[in-house]
Amino acid sequence: QVQLVESGGGLVQPGGSLRLSCAASGSIFSIYTMGWYRQAPGKERELVAAHTSVGDTTYAASVKGRFTISSDPDKNTVYLQMSSLKPEDTAVYHCFGAIATIKKGYDYWGQGTQVTVSS
Repeated sequence: QVQLVESGGGLVQPGGSLRLSCAASGSIFSIYTMGWYRQAPGKERELVAAHTSVGDTTYAASVKGRFTISSDPDKNTVYLQMSSLKPEDTAVYHCFGAIATIKKGYDYWGQGTQVTVSS
């Protein structure tokens, strides 16, 4: 199985930047898609960014141009660079992994890291 551990969350001012990290361990070879989703009070779960092992990348319209997903296969780590942060970006950010496309659902996910954007 796969274990995912997020880090890097915290409090940041509007317009600021933050980089989240997701360290993966276990049966990593089983993962086809990795990415991030977020959950905020009163809102539905939202896919933020995803990246496949064949190089396809997708972003939510709300974050496109501001967030960038990247990875370091040698370190089994996925990153989410967040810039120009807005208060509406406040949420718990979860790293996820899927053995197929995300349309088939998430197979693994971490406990999440809190991101709070406030003055």
